[in-house]
This record gives sequence, C-alpha cells and structure tokens, in this order.
Amino acid sequence: MDMTRKTGQRTLLAGAMAALLLAPAGQLLADAHLPGEGVAVTPARATWDTGWFPAAVYSHLLEELGYEVDRPTTLDNPPFYQSVAQGDVDFWVNGWFPLHNTYRSTFEQGAELIGYVAQGGALQGYLVDKATADEHGITGLEDFKKPEIAALFDSDDNGKAELVACPPGWGCELVITHQLEAYGLADTVEPIKASYSASMADALGRYQEGGSIFFYTWTPNWTVGLLKPGEDVVWLTVDEASLPEDQKQFEDATVVEDVAGCTEDPCNLGWPANDIRPVVNSEFAANNPAAAKLFEVVRISVDDIFAQNAKMFDGEDSESDIQRHAEEWIEANREQVDGWLEQARQAAAM
Repeated sequence: MDMTRKTGQRTLLAGAMAALLLAPAGQLLADAHLPGEGVAVTPARATWDTGWFPAAVYSHLLEELGYEVDRPTTLDNPPFYQSVAQGDVDFWVNGWFPLHNTYRSTFEQGAELIGYVAQGGALQGYLVDKATADEHGITGLEDFKKPEIAALFDSDDNGKAELVACPPGWGCELVITHQLEAYGLADTVEPIKASYSASMADALGRYQEGGSIFFYTWTPNWTVGLLKPGEDVVWLTVDEASLPEDQKQFEDATVVEDVAGCTEDPCNLGWPANDIRPVVNSEFAANNPAAAKLFEVVRISVDDIFAQNAKMFDGEDSESDIQRHAEEWIEANREQVDGWLEQARQAAAM
C-alpha cells in the first residue's frame, strides 16, 4: 500500500472519530440502531380533537425509531376497531377503557391493548351551570325528571332539556342513551348528537348570554378549563350507577373522592374513571417489537393533555400547531423520552 493511500485512510479515520466525539450521545444511539427503518406505519386518530395531541406525540416518537409514519386517518370508533383488527390501520392511542369495552368483540381477534397513555384519572359525567344549580337546588341527574327543571334548559320550547351529548359512533353516545332510559329521562331530556365542538360552542354562547346549560364532558377537555367546576359549572351525581351490559362490572367504580365542583363528596358521577390506551394491530406488534415496547412504556399525563387542549381552544388548532405542540412536549421531556426510545431499541435487539 503506498503512502498516499495510507495518509488518506488516516484522514478519513480521524474525521470519523472527530464526528463521533462531537455527536450527542442520544444521536449516536439513534444512528446506531433504527429498528423501524424501511417500515411504513399507518396510524389512526379519533374524531374528538382532544385526542390528536397524544396521537402526534406517538407518531413523532415512532419516527425517531426510524419508522415511516403516514398521516393519521381520522375515524369514529366502529370503523377504527374494525380496521385495526383487519390490519387496515396499525394503531391509535385514543382507546378509552372501560368505555370502549363494547368494541372488544370487534377488535380482540386481531388487535390488542398495549400500555397506557394515561392510567386512570380520565373522568366523565354531566354538568350544569352553577348559577342555575344553586338557584333551583339541582344536585343530581335524576332532578331532570321534574318538568320544571327540564324547562330551565329548554330553548326550543319542546318540553325537553337540551343535553350536549355525543355524536353517533362515540362510546359515550351508547352510555348516555342507556342512562337516559335507565333513569327515566327519555321524556324530559333531549340529547344533542351533532358535532360535539359545535354543540358546546352553542351552549357556551347561551351561557355567556346568561342562559342555562346542561352538558356531558370528559377530562382532559377544554370545556372544564373554560367552564371551571365549582366556579362556573358543577358536576351532577347519580343516586345509583347504571351502565350498559358490557360495563356492568364497573358500576361499583363510579364513585370518586375530591372531585372539584361536584355537588357531593364523594361524587358518584355515574361513569367509572377511564384509562386512555393504545390499541395496536397484533401482527404489527409482533413484527415490530420496538414499536410494541414504545406503546408499552410511553406515558402522557392528563394535565399535559389538558394544557395542550387549552392551547387548541385558544386558537392554536391547526395541524401544524398540533405537530408543534407534540414536538415541544417531546423536547421538554427529552430525558424521559430518550429512556423510552432506548428501551424500544433494546426490545428490537433481543
């Protein structure tokens, strides 16, 4: 080998060593092992936009593992659970359980629950504005059996209180329908099943003009940021929980202590606290242990989701805004995120 060739090799080696010394440790690990390289991923996300931020976070993390992640397909519950079982989409992180137990027979032959976005703490229930509740002694959902109470929330004079409810296809729509029947409210309460955001905007307008409002919501959600429980609105209780057959075993888990703004403590909301969970196609999980491990270990607090949802309500609601929020959250939690990514890479290497 001539001296010129040796000198060139030494120069290349020195340059490579310098690059290694200057590169961040996390980048070295990522460059050394990208388990998702060459694998395309098809995510889905729910039709409720409060779940879009977690979906964006998971997609960005999969990309850091080398996966090629498509734009998410926005789906209602029934088509998603069918699609993920069939492998038409690979996952979403918008599963609410036990609320979505009704779809288990649809997805469990081809998909599975892996990990938790947020474990417990996702509350649901019915609220009314505090001023009307205080003036008329409204404390529970069963109060709406009284025509005089229903009339306070009846803006179209049809004799029924207007309840901002859930659109068809959402898990909460099935529970609300069941509960209105179980509590004998079918003749005095009218569930509004149009777009949730649009219906809540209408209700908010009535409230700001001094009117009474009655609505279902969940946490995290912008509604309980703008209408603060205990100040603007109150959570209603039920005398005894009644849930659809697929959730009957959770009727003893609907009582929650120290709920801010509830009319009673402990507070029987009539709904169990939910876990927000990834639902993943089983074949995809088996073929991609790095992705499966990522789904298993990632967590996003309910408070962080709520904070991002508040930004969306304040106008930062474009797709680019949501992606930016996800990127900012990842960087703010970079040390923990790098630990998750390393666990995912190690799972792929086994």
